[in-house]
Amino acid sequence: MRPRLFPSFARGLQPYLTRRMLTLLALGFASGLPAPLVFSNLSIWLKDAGVSRTDIGLFALAATPYAINFLWAPLIDRLRLPWFCRTFGQRRGWALFTQLWLMAAILWMSFTTPGQHLLMMAMATLLVTTASATQDIVIDAYRIEVLPPEQLGNGSAVAIWGWHLGGTVIGGAGGLYLAKTFGWHTAYQVLALAVLVGMLAILLSPEPQRRSVKAVDDEEARTRNRLAARFPPRLATLLAWLHSAVVAPFAEFMRRDGWLLMLAFIFLFKFGDAMLGRMSGVFYRELGFELDEIANIAKLYGFAANMLGVLLGGVLAHRLGYLKALFVAGLLAAATNLTYSLLAVVGQQTWMLAIAVISDNLTSGLVTVAFVAYISSLCNVAYTATQYSLLASLGNLSRIWLSAGSGYMVDRLDGNWSVFFLITAGLALCGLPLLWLLMRRFPTHTEAARRADSG
Repeated sequence: MRPRLFPSFARGLQPYLTRRMLTLLALGFASGLPAPLVFSNLSIWLKDAGVSRTDIGLFALAATPYAINFLWAPLIDRLRLPWFCRTFGQRRGWALFTQLWLMAAILWMSFTTPGQHLLMMAMATLLVTTASATQDIVIDAYRIEVLPPEQLGNGSAVAIWGWHLGGTVIGGAGGLYLAKTFGWHTAYQVLALAVLVGMLAILLSPEPQRRSVKAVDDEEARTRNRLAARFPPRLATLLAWLHSAVVAPFAEFMRRDGWLLMLAFIFLFKFGDAMLGRMSGVFYRELGFELDEIANIAKLYGFAANMLGVLLGGVLAHRLGYLKALFVAGLLAAATNLTYSLLAVVGQQTWMLAIAVISDNLTSGLVTVAFVAYISSLCNVAYTATQYSLLASLGNLSRIWLSAGSGYMVDRLDGNWSVFFLITAGLALCGLPLLWLLMRRFPTHTEAARRADSG
């Protein structure tokens, strides 16, 4: 595509028209696919099975691995799996291993009956989230390592598109269509096979060249030599590996100015949206919407709006910088939570559901591009998997742990959904004061350069 009338537009598209970006799209698909299976669609399945709102809210705790996967991320960076890593490389080997694990775990969910064996469903869900969270470590590290720094924004947008293609369209809407036609068990069995998309992408893609790995290996060797004077050789080797894999990535991050403020912001930023997202499926069903209506509007219309938001978010981040774009998008996201309060007042009206879903997903796309690109820019490529998983885990922590009480909150409000969504709008503003401090005191390298140029 080389239109003479739109050369700048054509140049803007060029970074996306590569095999590398197609791989990231497929890996984003693989990363997003499990999300509705353990969040929105699972909440609807549990509701249909007669599970209480409080118990549905508590199922958020089964997603804890998304919030703590940084604890085993050092293994992804440094541990070589027998056969897998020797045959396919460090990143590809771990990816294939976790994808096989994920497929088996989703199949286990598909053979479980939540109305009769709720604990068994919780265990199966926990296994899916653990496999999915581990896969996310590998995929995020692969994305950062395979791209030059100047393409991180483009790569983030492509990964998000893929995530929503897998999570919103196939896993979300597709899962609801399958459930309505064939039942929940068959829906989950079919979606387990969709994991093959990510496996195929890994098999057809090269292992990334890991920058700065030699420097890490040299540092590990120096640490081993220092320890060899005090410990037996095998123990010295083990301690040096643990220092390189576990201690060094966190120590490097904590030497930066403003690191604690960065972590606090990442933790709080998506709190309000997490509360809304946990209970939205339950809310739709209580209003009386059918599964196919939810699929058509909440999934497909939402997907289209989100993709537009991702595109606009990339432009916004490029023009304003990641932090300013996050501030604008954060304000808009909080405001769109209010549309769900209006939906609760209006009742089962398809047009109002469409307005709420489209506005929410549009602002979510704006937020996500800038957020992912920002935390990617904070990673030292010598410790990609560990540092990115730490930052992403903190972003997930409020979404998972703090949202676990969302069902209890609705029950305490006697099912007053309008007030509940007003509260979520207020909670969505919690991270913005911290973001303002980051903008003032600890801008990104790009924004600092812009400030210097303008000054």
